[in-house]
Amino acid sequence: MSTISVAYNKLKGDKIIWLIVTMLSIFSVLAVYSAVGSMAYKVRDGNTEFYLFQQVFFLGLGIASMYIAYSLHYMHYSRLAPILLILAVPLLVYTLGFGEEINQARRWISIPWIDKTIQTSDFAKLALIIFMARSISKKQEFIKDLKSSFLPLIIPVMIVCGLIMPADFSTAALLFFTCLLMMVIGRVQMKYIFLLIFIGLVVFSLVVLIGSMFPDFVRIETWVSRFQEFFYNSDGGYQVQQSKIAIAEGGWFGVLPGNSIQRNYLPYPYADFIYAIICEEYGLIGGLLILVLYLLLLVRCTKMVTQCPKTFGAILAMGLCLNIVIQAFANIAVSVNLVPVTGLTLPLVSMGGTSLLFTCVSLGIILSVSRYVENAKLQHVELTEIEAVDESNN
Repeated sequence: MSTISVAYNKLKGDKIIWLIVTMLSIFSVLAVYSAVGSMAYKVRDGNTEFYLFQQVFFLGLGIASMYIAYSLHYMHYSRLAPILLILAVPLLVYTLGFGEEINQARRWISIPWIDKTIQTSDFAKLALIIFMARSISKKQEFIKDLKSSFLPLIIPVMIVCGLIMPADFSTAALLFFTCLLMMVIGRVQMKYIFLLIFIGLVVFSLVVLIGSMFPDFVRIETWVSRFQEFFYNSDGGYQVQQSKIAIAEGGWFGVLPGNSIQRNYLPYPYADFIYAIICEEYGLIGGLLILVLYLLLLVRCTKMVTQCPKTFGAILAMGLCLNIVIQAFANIAVSVNLVPVTGLTLPLVSMGGTSLLFTCVSLGIILSVSRYVENAKLQHVELTEIEAVDESNN
C-alpha cells in the first residue's frame, strides 16, 4: 500500500483526475467481465477470461498511452495538430470506401497480421479537437473576417464531421457540438457560431440527400427507425426496454457483481448498454457514482481552465473534457430512454480497443495541461515568497 501511495504522490497534475481515471478503470474491468458472459458462451465456449484479459490488456495499453501523453508538454500537441488532421482525413475517406462493414456500418479498418480493427473516427475526433484548440487560440483576438479567419476554422469541422456522419451520425453530432462549445469558450463572435450551425445543417441535408440516392452509403434507415422508435414508442424499443428492466432490477444496492440477468437479453451489454448492467449489479448507488465521477471530471477541468495562463491549454483541456463527458451523458441518457439510441460507448468503461485507447490519450493530454498549471502555481508561490523575503530584508 505504501508503494502505491508513493507512486501516487510522485504523479504531477490534478490528483482528483488521476483518482477518477483509477475508479473508472476499476468499474471497467468489473463491469466488462460480468457483461460479456452471454457473448463468451456464443463465441468462446464460455471463456469469459479471454475478454477479461483482453480488456485488461487494452486498459493497460491505454494507461501507458495516457502516461506518455501526460509526460509531454501540452504545447507539443499544438505543433502536431496540422499533421494529425492531415492523417485523419485520408483515413476517414479510406474507411468510407474500403473499411470493414460491421453491423451495416463502415467505421473500422482492419490491421493486417493481428486480426484487429481500429475505428478511425476516434483518432479523427482527437485530431480535430487539438486542431480547433490551436486555431481558436491563434485567431481568438482577430476572428473578424469571414474569408481569412473564420473559414479556415470551420472547414476542417465540416470535412471531418461530414466524413464521419454517413456511418456514424451520433459521433459526428457529438464532435460537431463539442467544436461549437469550444468556439463559445474561445469567445468567437455569436454570428459566426450561428453561421457554423447553419452550415452544419446544410451539410447534414446534403448527406441525407446523398443517402436517399445511395442508401448503402448512408445509414438513413437506421437513423429514421431510431428516431421513430424514440418519439412514437413511449417504452422505447427492445434494447431500451431491457435496459430499463436492468436498472429497475438493481434497486438501490444492486444484485451484486456477476449476478446480472439482463446481460443475457441486452444487445451489447458490454459496450452501448454497460451503464444498465452497472445499475443492475451495483444499484442506483453505483449508477450515481458513475455520474458523479464524470461530473467531477468536468468540474476539475473547468477549474483548471480558469487557472491556465495559456489560451491553447485552456481550450484544449476543455474541448477534450467536454467530448468525454458529453459522450458519457449521451450513453447514460440512452439507457434511461432520454434520447434515441446512439451507439456511443461509455468512455473508459465500455469494452473497446481504439475507443478506450484514445480516451486515455485525451485524459493524458488533460493531465499534461493540469501539470503545467500546477507548476505555474508553484513557481508563482515561490516567486511571491522570494519577494516577501526581499521586502523583509530591506
